[in-house]
Amino acid sequence: MLTPALLAAQTPGAAHPAAAPPASSAQSAQTQTAPSQPKETPAPEAQQPLNVDRDPVLGPDRGDNETISPGNTESAQPEKPQEIVKQQGTYTLRRDVEEVVLNCTVVDKDGHLVNDLTKDDFHVWEDNTPQVMLSFQHQDIPVSMGILVDNSGSMRDKRAAVNTAALDLVRASNPDDEAFIVNFSDEAFIDQDFTSNINKLREGLSHIDSKGGTALYDAVIASADELAKHAKRPKQVLLIITDGEDNASVLTLEQTIRRIQNLQGPVVYSIGLLFGEDSGGRTSHRARRALEMLSTETGGIAYFPHSLSEVDSITAEVARDIRNQYTIGYRSTKPPSLGGYRVVRVDAKAANHGKLTIRTRTGYFPKPDAAGAAAKTPPVQHP
Repeated sequence: MLTPALLAAQTPGAAHPAAAPPASSAQSAQTQTAPSQPKETPAPEAQQPLNVDRDPVLGPDRGDNETISPGNTESAQPEKPQEIVKQQGTYTLRRDVEEVVLNCTVVDKDGHLVNDLTKDDFHVWEDNTPQVMLSFQHQDIPVSMGILVDNSGSMRDKRAAVNTAALDLVRASNPDDEAFIVNFSDEAFIDQDFTSNINKLREGLSHIDSKGGTALYDAVIASADELAKHAKRPKQVLLIITDGEDNASVLTLEQTIRRIQNLQGPVVYSIGLLFGEDSGGRTSHRARRALEMLSTETGGIAYFPHSLSEVDSITAEVARDIRNQYTIGYRSTKPPSLGGYRVVRVDAKAANHGKLTIRTRTGYFPKPDAAGAAAKTPPVQHP
């Protein structure tokens, strides 16, 4: 059986992490800037797997100290914001741990974004029961974003155009956004940790070593865990760019979606470069279905361009989508102790609009549910 992808922090200019030994949980994966030392050359920093807790201080809750891996579906959930307020340039979170937060994109019958709705235009149901909204916002909230780019052999001739489009997305996004770069093939590596610096992101995308297979699901789970543990923004997004079907992950598509639902986020946008000789074949069909499910179940959207020339305009559309969402919060009429999956539905009606379509996540788990958790995976094997 194939082992889970190891998502590791790769410092610029360092050797490929496949040759690095396993890291201690007390080490930090983020590269710290050291004082200038003209007489000595610092030793290269050990590359850290993202499936190891990087906080050296143990918390009082045993669950907070567990390592995170693609197979661990029982890690603690991050708290969710009740309201996000910007004061003197700083975003302050007012938290309610039981509040369910939905990021909603609203489009009209022609697919155009609708930005003039009020709280009274929206209605929320959970398991077919009406819910009372506690908070409502429509503003350009900054996000924490993971950009996941397929680095398998078939992507070799596509990476230049893909990298340009990914950077254009960052330029078109909120300047207060933070993003990290993941390149994945048989394994997935974080080639740039959270930053708003476009030059650092460009350098992370330049770590191209197109070879091997596609461990998409493992990369998505590890990246979602990275957002849950280390993102500074309450609103979280993953963008996936790939040209094929997953053929190297340990976990399944269903287990991947379940993991994201357990975390109550992030929204997943995907771009499937499925044009070419097999565009109508079974492999392409399965890849398309997987990307559509990952995006639809989380409130995002999957795009399938006909050529590389369309990718740049798609990433610009993704940036607009993220920056024009409504954020709705409610406290469920069901107590969290009941557990189980909750189906969510949001409708919107306004006198000056016809039929409106709302994209948001289709449901959530109020807390990790051990009974329905994904199957445990074998230990990660280090080269």
